[in-house]
Amino acid sequence: MRLKIIQIVAALIAALAFLLAFMAAGVVFVSTVFMAAGLAAVAWLAWSLIRQVGARGRKPAGMSRP
Repeated sequence: MRLKIIQIVAALIAALAFLLAFMAAGVVFVSTVFMAAGLAAVAWLAWSLIRQVGARGRKPAGMSRP
């Protein structure tokens, strides 16, 4: 009788371990998605600033205020 109780407890522990493993994998996936979104936002910001500075440098000197 004791062996069956141990088997049930082991099965519950294994199920909990699988549940925790899938939760951790989900956290890693969500974290990776947010990291990629943040990286894309920073890349877009840098690209727009570089483009703005490049466009400012091409204006003729007479157009700027003294």
